[in-house]
Amino acid sequence: MKLFNVTIYIVTIFILCPLLRGDSLRLTQEQRIVAMTILGEARGEGEVGMYAVACIIAQRSIAWKQTPTQVCLKDWQFSCWNKNDPNRKKLPSLLNTPQAAYAKRLAVNLNTLRRDFIKYADHYCHIDKNPFWSYKTITRKGKKIKIPIKPLVVINRHKFYKLR
Repeated sequence: MKLFNVTIYIVTIFILCPLLRGDSLRLTQEQRIVAMTILGEARGEGEVGMYAVACIIAQRSIAWKQTPTQVCLKDWQFSCWNKNDPNRKKLPSLLNTPQAAYAKRLAVNLNTLRRDFIKYADHYCHIDKNPFWSYKTITRKGKKIKIPIKPLVVINRHKFYKLR
């Protein structure tokens, strides 16, 4: 019986571990786009930051009733896909970086991510940026005043917001 258990354990290690690492995952085109987006946006943010960006993709996909590919490639949603971004051409090569295995696992498991981790946020930006959408405009005594919207959560160098 012990030999049988050891054999199962060894088979599990050699067969499943590469899959768990993401090294040999065969990705669909959609999963490739999601993984490249995660890497393009958050490869320097560690696993927690990459997870958060993946949650944004999942949240938008659900809320906007669009595929993850549509969400990722929509104009001006993820800067790594902007036509004027010099890093856009580098996206495919990011799938060969050390961070890629984790990004690929996130892409494959996008539908199972815990979106409550980012409090169901649908927008995010770099901590040093304050894009136009991160303000609400109110009128006081006939004057328009921009008031910053408070982020739901800050994860590493990204601020996360719920705008819709």
